[in-house]
Amino acid sequence: MTVRLDDLAVPVIGAPMAGGASTPELVTAVNRAGGLGFLAAGYKSAAAMAEQIAAVRKASDRPYGVNLFVPAPPGDPAAVAAYRERLRPEAEHWGVALPERIGPDRDDWEAKLEALLADPVPVVSYTFGLPTAEEAAALRAAGTLQVGTVTTPEEARAAQAVGMDALCVQGPEAGGHRATHRVTDRPGELPLLELLAAVRAVTPLPLIAAGGLGDGPAVAAALRAGAAAVQLGTALLRSDESGASAAHRAALTERPETVVTRAFTGRPARGLRNAFIDRHGPYAPPAYPEVHHLTAPLRAAATRRADTDAMHLWAGTAHHLAATGPAEHLVTDLWRSARGAGLS
Repeated sequence: MTVRLDDLAVPVIGAPMAGGASTPELVTAVNRAGGLGFLAAGYKSAAAMAEQIAAVRKASDRPYGVNLFVPAPPGDPAAVAAYRERLRPEAEHWGVALPERIGPDRDDWEAKLEALLADPVPVVSYTFGLPTAEEAAALRAAGTLQVGTVTTPEEARAAQAVGMDALCVQGPEAGGHRATHRVTDRPGELPLLELLAAVRAVTPLPLIAAGGLGDGPAVAAALRAGAAAVQLGTALLRSDESGASAAHRAALTERPETVVTRAFTGRPARGLRNAFIDRHGPYAPPAYPEVHHLTAPLRAAATRRADTDAMHLWAGTAHHLAATGPAEHLVTDLWRSARGAGLS
């Protein structure tokens, strides 16, 4: 199934939100609105990814995408060990054990690529880096449109060079992980609209705007700035089809501030500010996925307690605008509002 961004009836993409927020139901709801839904394959096995792909295909015959996490080099073991010792009293307080040894984790990268080559999907996007030129060429030959996520003009040049068909330009306003290509990079702070212009200056590839797009005027501004489509994540977190927890949904309206932190995963990520971030954020090393695995028991315990002072609550800067209801209606209403804001 060949797809182009120009073919979308509504130029809205449902962001791939790993960890459970993006469900097959959310993908198909965005599709019904005329947009492009995305599955998040990050943190899943190749088999679990295939199950979700099958669920989307059963529910809809429209194009969809699958997002992959590109594996990173190992982090500094000594820095991870030091952070473990800092977290140990907290783990003891809540009666959970922190992993003492964290082995290599490539997020089932090779198996996922093999599965996507054997049974191609319409669109694949990449977060945290890029495939090799050979890997990209193989997926291109299978008929898959490929999207590289970039946060700087330099990353955009690299994505074009490796053979990406389009770029998702992620601004600092975005919720969740900032998709820098290197774990140790300090995320740029150039606002989304300026970042779009900077990326457009170095590449003619179609651009998808992501980050802080919570209402019609913001969507319209991004499209007027040269984006071919916009990507919405936080705006859909409170939708009926979202897999976000009840505590996370409520916190989006209750907590006023977002910050960027490495506290939960070792990668910079924007979330609702809470006590865990304040206590541990300054000490978290740039080590992913090691810190992600290290804090997993603490995050699971916090989620079981619905303790929003200790949960990871990913959210973009427009989180207070996130509405409830069917995702299909939310996308339709947002697009109607964007049209009303002056789009032709």
